Amino acid sequence: MSEPEITWLSPDTAQIRQPKSSHWEAPFLFLLFGRERSLLIDTGATNDEAVFPLRATIDRLTDEWLRRNRAVFTRPYPLVVAHSHAHRDHIAGDPLLVRRPGTTLVGTTPAQVISFFGFHSWPDETVEFSLGRRIVDVIAGPGHEPSAVAFFDRATGILFTGDTVLPGHLYVRDRAQYRATIERLIRFRAAPTAPLVELRGAHVEMSATPGVVYPPGTLDQPDELPLPLSPRVLDRVLSALDASEDAPGKPVVRKRFVLVDE
Repeated sequence: MSEPEITWLSPDTAQIRQPKSSHWEAPFLFLLFGRERSLLIDTGATNDEAVFPLRATIDRLTDEWLRRNRAVFTRPYPLVVAHSHAHRDHIAGDPLLVRRPGTTLVGTTPAQVISFFGFHSWPDETVEFSLGRRIVDVIAGPGHEPSAVAFFDRATGILFTGDTVLPGHLYVRDRAQYRATIERLIRFRAAPTAPLVELRGAHVEMSATPGVVYPPGTLDQPDELPLPLSPRVLDRVLSALDASEDAPGKPVVRKRFVLVDE
């Protein structure tokens, strides 16, 4: 069993990468801690604790954060498990957490996402979700997948974009909805609730060599591009959408992503 790669992005924000040895997708998960509850974004690509110890990892990181902050709860510190979208490699670990004490699992259909976060005019509305002295803005993001959302963490300035924007393949299932999502994120960037510092998606599939993408199924990714992307990448994605109109079905290759019609 390979251990996941843990990176503390801030004292209250942990990035978890599923080991390549457990699944070639090697998705990134994010655990955000607040004074009242924590939020886990995605659960990874396997429900086999033997190859990716998801629950043990969440428990260990939570215990570490509680000790560091001298936080005491009379009942289990609450955890909300949500998803960037409902594709298998982002929800497969749900069964490992469904019986975890103090844990609430958000459903994966659009109706369940809308209901839990309290959207009234999906997908054109941004809603606030409080972790306790820490606000996360939840932005509807269909286009890659119908229930997709992006999470903006005001504390770190990170916009967590799942598979909607990442250094790799941007698979577009519904072109009209995907364009609307990118335009929605651009509008949010123009008037954010806090400074938007960077985007972090759920995979790295690009080499540090501009325009070179690793093929699906690749287990060894030497010299891969770092995960964070500049907020300006949203303009480049919109430009790639425009360029793809001239050659429908043909991938549009850019330095940090490849736009693909699914």
